[in-house]
Amino acid sequence: MTGADLPTREGYLAVPGGEVWYGVVGAGDGAPLLTLHGGPGFPHDYLAPLAALGDERPVIFYDQLGCGRSDRPDDPALWRVERFVEEIARLRAALGLERVHLFGHSWGTMLAVDYLLGRPAGVLSAVLASPCLSMPRWIADLAAYRRALPADVRAALDAHEAAGTTDTPAYGEACFAFYSRHLCRLQPLPPPLLASMQGSGVPVYLQMWGPSEFYVTGSLATYDRADRLPDLALPTLFTCGRYDEATPAATTWYASLVPGAEVAVFEASAHVPHLEESRRYLDTLGAFLRHAERGPA
Repeated sequence: MTGADLPTREGYLAVPGGEVWYGVVGAGDGAPLLTLHGGPGFPHDYLAPLAALGDERPVIFYDQLGCGRSDRPDDPALWRVERFVEEIARLRAALGLERVHLFGHSWGTMLAVDYLLGRPAGVLSAVLASPCLSMPRWIADLAAYRRALPADVRAALDAHEAAGTTDTPAYGEACFAFYSRHLCRLQPLPPPLLASMQGSGVPVYLQMWGPSEFYVTGSLATYDRADRLPDLALPTLFTCGRYDEATPAATTWYASLVPGAEVAVFEASAHVPHLEESRRYLDTLGAFLRHAERGPA
């Protein structure tokens, strides 16, 4: 059964700064799975394969404020981690998600961890997919990846960043050499990923992250929760691809800091293994969620 076969409902919810779109797929008996997309400002579309889990449980997608189908207010003061955390609380309350699994991807792992550190009730487990939980570690890892790019690509990136011309097509073309290795290794790019690119909230990304995944100049540049990970007291699964921006070494390190956490590395994938190795990813995720619901033997 695919997500397209399952019942769907959608709506809009008022949050600080505007309204956000949400969609619920599936109606199984399992506890709902609430998904937090990446970016910041990279809407839910690319998480579409997770809808297939709707044969066992409701799967909730939403577009964070500033991207996708949600409002896009022109107010830079809104682009704060704390405000995005409040969105989660509003969504859970509005949809009656008293018991829930939390899935965060990329920037969504930052959001998930900050939400969980507030000790919300009723969260059964956390899936931290392709995590970025220490920006200093992320920057160092991506700098190493960058050094492995062809010399002409590195020269183009350096030149545009020095000149402040990172908004030009030429910089984007140079970035693609990196992204085709470490973001998504499928060519052509999958339609769900293209849909998220088309619906992205560029102002949010630029303010909080920067011009590219590996050139971090935004407000998240100093984000680091590695020292708080031991405080996570719930079943936790970390996932990443072998060639991921969130490197297997970093992901395994994060997992080592969370008591009892599990790790799954997808050998043919980069940053989106749920798209690159969908069947294995869904099998792994589904098994983890079922086990977390059963609780300790």
